[in-house]
Amino acid sequence: MVSNIEDYRIEEDLIGQVNVPADVYYGVQTLRAVKNFDLSGVRLSHFPNFIRAFAIVKHAAADANFKLGDLSKEKHDAIVYACQRIVAGEFHDQFVVDMIQGGAGTSTNMNANEVIANVGLEFMGHAKGEYQYLDPNNDVNMAQSTNDAYPTAVRLGLLLGHDSLLQSLRQAICSLKGKGEEFSHILKMGRTQLQDAVPMTLGQEFCSFATTLEEDLERFIEWGPELLLDVNLGGTAIGTGINADPAYQGIAVPRLAELSGHPVRAAKDLIEASSDMGDFVLFSGMLKRTATKLSKICNDLRILSSGPRTGIQEINLPPRQPGSSIMPGKVNPVIPEAVNQVAFEIIGNDLAVTLAAEAGQLQLNVMEPLIAYKLFESTGLLQRALDMLTTLCLDGITANEEHCKALVQNSIGLVTALNPYIGYKNSTRIAKKAFATGAAVLDLVREEALLDEEVLQEILKPENMITPRLIPKDR
Repeated sequence: MVSNIEDYRIEEDLIGQVNVPADVYYGVQTLRAVKNFDLSGVRLSHFPNFIRAFAIVKHAAADANFKLGDLSKEKHDAIVYACQRIVAGEFHDQFVVDMIQGGAGTSTNMNANEVIANVGLEFMGHAKGEYQYLDPNNDVNMAQSTNDAYPTAVRLGLLLGHDSLLQSLRQAICSLKGKGEEFSHILKMGRTQLQDAVPMTLGQEFCSFATTLEEDLERFIEWGPELLLDVNLGGTAIGTGINADPAYQGIAVPRLAELSGHPVRAAKDLIEASSDMGDFVLFSGMLKRTATKLSKICNDLRILSSGPRTGIQEINLPPRQPGSSIMPGKVNPVIPEAVNQVAFEIIGNDLAVTLAAEAGQLQLNVMEPLIAYKLFESTGLLQRALDMLTTLCLDGITANEEHCKALVQNSIGLVTALNPYIGYKNSTRIAKKAFATGAAVLDLVREEALLDEEVLQEILKPENMITPRLIPKDR
């Protein structure tokens, strides 16, 4: 079927002419990229903060160029109008390039330039594609290169989503602390190497979960944004600033900070900043660290809730769905299982970021699109996993208090609390006999009259078994 001329407009680039659908806001270079890079199936539009960040970068650049007298007021106002609408969430469906692409992000930058130009053209009263009035390269991309606009937008996009990630982490910590308080009176057995160890409280266990995530929250607050604030905007192609006014960076970067609400600043060495991906490697490592800790917590939740009759079953996870197509009544810990898988994905993403950062050569790292893709994916996955775990699992956990108590009383590990009083040799003998006969440790101690009942009861007070305690010298 032959299209009518009304169905498309003809645009031209270095390679030649292309029929671009008449209703789209992107242009020829975006369309070529869509045809070239059908890889991940994940489009730029999947990451709204990345698109908003690009629009803010273009807005700041237009303001600087206008102030320097290099961009007319009419063109400036059209670019700003388009950028503001994109920041507000409009036209995101027009960002159609695959996240994985050759060209160090040029296709992404041109997708932004073309959409901004065509939205601006309509604002000016012109048709899409009439670039003689507002050009994607000459006007929207003025004093920029993909090599400074793209990494600046990546950094800013991550900053735009950082507070949401922190809030999700805070909520998970708050839920775990709440359970720590709720379960503070429940005595249970601690375990090492999946074997009985010594008593603790269930509250101590949940507080430790909260503490390990709180450590990461503090590091994210202190270091996370700091890693992303140095931008190379104004460096253009390789950091030398070619094709930019000498005063451009001094105007554009402060304006970027003002528009974004984040205190971004010019990198000290623009050539280094254009090629080095070290900040992204560190940020990815922080995401991996938190994901690893979260996965360990989920492993513990699955073990502690195992059963219901033949496992540990010290806690109950909220039932979320039937667990089997063949076993009636089975309910699986699906929420922690899903978080585990998210963690594995983030760990894999971190390796991809590391390899991509290492693969840069000379004055540019052409693997930046993969770095951007994996960082945005990891932050989004981690945030959603935290939200899911908190609302669908942590908040609804209950404890089996009597069962925890029974496990303590029947545990051979209880003999460790008696060791300072009856000695290691007696403790070992009692433990061995208890294991062989099935008798309770306390019954054997009473049977052999190794301790007075009053002393035994004092030792067995929960508060005396879960914290350091002075041992009487006259034992």
